[in-house]
Amino acid sequence: MRRVVITGQGTINALATSSGETFEAFREGRCGIGPLDIRDVDRLAIQIGGQVHGYDPQQEFNRQEISLYDRFTQFTLHAAREAIGQSGLSFSGDLAAQSGVILGTSGGGLNTQDENYRAVYEEGKNRVHPFVVPKLMNNAAASHVSMQYNLKGPSFTVATACASSNHAMGQAFNFIRSGMATVMITGGSESMLCFGGVKAWEGLRVMSKDACRPFSANRNGMVQGEGAAIFVMEDYAHAKARGAEILAEVIGFAMTSDASDIVMPSRQGAARAISGAMKDAKIHPSEVGYINAHGTGTAANDKTECAAVSDAFGSHADNLMISSTKSMHGHVIGGTGAIELLACIMALRDGIIAPTVNYEEPDPECALDVVPNEAREAKVDVVLSNAFAFGGLNAVLALKRV
Repeated sequence: MRRVVITGQGTINALATSSGETFEAFREGRCGIGPLDIRDVDRLAIQIGGQVHGYDPQQEFNRQEISLYDRFTQFTLHAAREAIGQSGLSFSGDLAAQSGVILGTSGGGLNTQDENYRAVYEEGKNRVHPFVVPKLMNNAAASHVSMQYNLKGPSFTVATACASSNHAMGQAFNFIRSGMATVMITGGSESMLCFGGVKAWEGLRVMSKDACRPFSANRNGMVQGEGAAIFVMEDYAHAKARGAEILAEVIGFAMTSDASDIVMPSRQGAARAISGAMKDAKIHPSEVGYINAHGTGTAANDKTECAAVSDAFGSHADNLMISSTKSMHGHVIGGTGAIELLACIMALRDGIIAPTVNYEEPDPECALDVVPNEAREAKVDVVLSNAFAFGGLNAVLALKRV
């Protein structure tokens, strides 16, 4: 089977508008969560989020494009421009036919839905813009990336709630590894920080009103974020032949289903996904140095994840570093695994482990090294990225330093 490497990365999130700036924020342990600036925020019980501030679509897209691009698509194209630019690739001829796009999202064009439901039901309008459907559909971002960069190979969108990005990136990895593609543009995006999006999440009663504190005994819930991260995955031989800079190698992927509960996570299901990724990568648990945790800041998720890590790693769990960057950029739902993969690449390339910020009180049920509050210098050769979604859908990626 072919080896698969990452040759480009790009992002926009609550911390920054590029991957380099995001790495700087991770190093500083900066928190991008703050007061929401959205319509009717005063009607919400939850008024904080990891919102992208200072973003002006008119600086990046023309009027016609904006009429076609929901905010989640705009974020995707912003991140894709950085990632593909860094890779140095252009797509034509055989390479275009052998390259595709697999992206993850959960809400898709939720801002467009929210705006148009408001127009019809609240404002009483009887007509909506003719581009509403192509703007809100979940595959819109993937389609626009494929059109903008002439990607004519396998292209689609994965929607598996909070595991969407990891599932998408895992499929991109498998497509290249199996020989079905040479290059895949992959990752995920989300923009659910609108009135309807936040109000719906309020109903679950899992949201914090003040901060995201993963693994801390006084945590009180998750905090939503928004943004995107996009990666260029490429056949190693192809990347090597053209002299590309290699950021990291993807070496394993596994996915499992809890098959038990629509919202409560399963320790066994998560552990099987973690162990499966290591088995697929053909590595021993002792080789893993860092895990970017799902780490939402809810009691159910944090305790279950720590237990699953202990089950999968045994005594080596005490030697692992495990952190949740959601404490900084928020839970970006379908796009979150992609943004978190940036922290994995930073750990491998720069030897910097992103911290779990806002950590205040040790929890005996989360008694692992959660890299509290401050980034840490440490050389690691292999990392994992966990994603565990509502519906019991789990996806774990394994990467190594090149």
